[in-house]
Amino acid sequence: MKNEVAVLYTTWPDAESAASAGRSLVGEQLCACVNILSPMRSIYRWEEAVEDGAETPALFKTTAGVAGALKDRIVALHPYDNPCVLMLPVSSEGSSGPFLAWIGHSVSPLHG
Repeated sequence: MKNEVAVLYTTWPDAESAASAGRSLVGEQLCACVNILSPMRSIYRWEEAVEDGAETPALFKTTAGVAGALKDRIVALHPYDNPCVLMLPVSSEGSSGPFLAWIGHSVSPLHG
């Protein structure tokens, strides 16, 4: 399980806050790669009101064994009080084996 790959899906207020966290977390070897996507529109309930605004999604690629430590650091770096952090397990079936191996080699097992 520790070497299995996981993706943490997150949302950020803007691309720069996502990039700043991404640079830090890749540098700390908590994830191999971060994909920062185009801004998206989010509609959600917060504090008894329906909100409608722009956010920037980001995908953090890591190992399952390090995902908990990565989640904790994302929460610590995130500007939201209650950030969206969802772990998505990755199946090796149908995935690129060499790419999954690269993720495993890029993430420090000392975090897990």
